[in-house]
Amino acid sequence: MKTLTTAENPVAAATSGPRTRPAIESRALRVLHVVTRLGMGGTEYGILKVIGGLPAESFEHCFCTTRGFDAALVRDLHLEGKIFVAGELQDKFEFLVLPLMRIMKAYKPDIVHSRNWGAIEAILAARLAGVPVAIHSEHGYEVEMLEGLPMRRRVFRRALYAMADAVFTVSNELRTYHAQQVRLPESRIRIIPNGVDTARFFPHADGHLAARQAWEIPAERFVVGTVGRLVPIKDHLTLLRAAEILTARGINVHVVIAGGGPELERLQQRVASSDFLRGRASFPGACEDVPGLLNTFDAFVLPSLCEGMSNTLLEAMSSGVAVVATEVGGNPELVEDAKSGWLFAPGDASTLATRLESLARNPGLLQTIGAAARQRVLVNFSLDRMIRSYRDLYLELAARRGIAVRIAS
Repeated sequence: MKTLTTAENPVAAATSGPRTRPAIESRALRVLHVVTRLGMGGTEYGILKVIGGLPAESFEHCFCTTRGFDAALVRDLHLEGKIFVAGELQDKFEFLVLPLMRIMKAYKPDIVHSRNWGAIEAILAARLAGVPVAIHSEHGYEVEMLEGLPMRRRVFRRALYAMADAVFTVSNELRTYHAQQVRLPESRIRIIPNGVDTARFFPHADGHLAARQAWEIPAERFVVGTVGRLVPIKDHLTLLRAAEILTARGINVHVVIAGGGPELERLQQRVASSDFLRGRASFPGACEDVPGLLNTFDAFVLPSLCEGMSNTLLEAMSSGVAVVATEVGGNPELVEDAKSGWLFAPGDASTLATRLESLARNPGLLQTIGAAARQRVLVNFSLDRMIRSYRDLYLELAARRGIAVRIAS
């Protein structure tokens, strides 16, 4: 092992800021990841992928949540003792700067990295607690963001973005959105795209039929599926309407909607009340074997009203599944329309049905589009590439503050 000093670090900045600390010898860089709630969401799993990919010799990690955590998930991931909780799971407003400051003074992180609106107070807390580096990132949308941010959020975001050492989003579109909302130049906001584990998510033709049997899906059906939270912004009803159109056109379709959330009962009722859908839809809930589930699909659909950069869309593409997604958020940055998948307007069930019908009637096209989707992920959106980007950002900002980082020799 050796210590990487500021002078030796190839990404080191030339000067140190006012919060410079003495160099830390023979110790990993300590990172506190602040999120709203630690649960089974894309942002949280993205953090876990980063933590798993960064070398333990150089990085130590802890979580801090502003609204609690899923105890079962924490137990399954062996994260006990690595989580601080600043607030409670409740609807009323809580100003959590003081609790966050106490946590930071106890843990003494070198870097605080907050994600999304629910954790943005951590930037102010980090500045007041004397943390050397504060980073904030934006990873997606909620329904209330579609009409623009309330003025108080714009003002608060702008002030806290200015306090942070770095702000980044996961897509060009999300960067443009936040830059316009808070009236900052886009150059002030970086981009680190999401990445997918291409070794875990890959085409597995031999397991295709076996997986369908496990999920009790008839082998002869054209299976259209999606994976994610069952919430209004994901607009699963458009997928069900498209499936009704396909059935009316004589396509032997079966829909799989995997995930949990408040929309589950509503979607199940829609299926039960439809002569076209009854017996043609499955709701397997939250699935542990997502790679296996994706390999049961002929096509993957992401019908969201808006997206940051969808991890499940990346996973489907990496699995070699033909994808059809709404032309919103970061989706056009992932899918090259008519090359590595198709795009359609939000809520346009008719166009979605037409795209899916083309795939159902042309197995060769399914394979061509699926192969192109995987190749695009391999070149542009691999997990290794994402982890390198996080590593470089953390080391760059640590070096600016004169922090020495221990690395493997």
